[in-house]
Amino acid sequence: MLLIVGTVRLPAANLERARPAMRAMVQASRAEAGCLEYSYGEDVLEPGLIHVKELWSDQTALDAHFASSHIQTWRAAWPALEMGDRNLRVYDVGSPRST
Repeated sequence: MLLIVGTVRLPAANLERARPAMRAMVQASRAEAGCLEYSYGEDVLEPGLIHVKELWSDQTALDAHFASSHIQTWRAAWPALEMGDRNLRVYDVGSPRST
């Protein structure tokens, strides 16, 4: 499995305009084969800081995600939303266990 975690930033004033695009991206990604988890979350202390968490079954699924039309639509929206400071990392993970 592959875990992607990190953050992106946008001006807090653009959050309301960004929500529909973020919602569409999350919904389309969750429907993809091999997507086990996909979420964006707003930081409660830093307006405009969005936490990203994705879990993919394998590299093939992640590659298909990166080639999807909805990710291209999402990335095309970034300039107007002033989306930036993208800091995402991919980790190879094993089987989950409870804490």
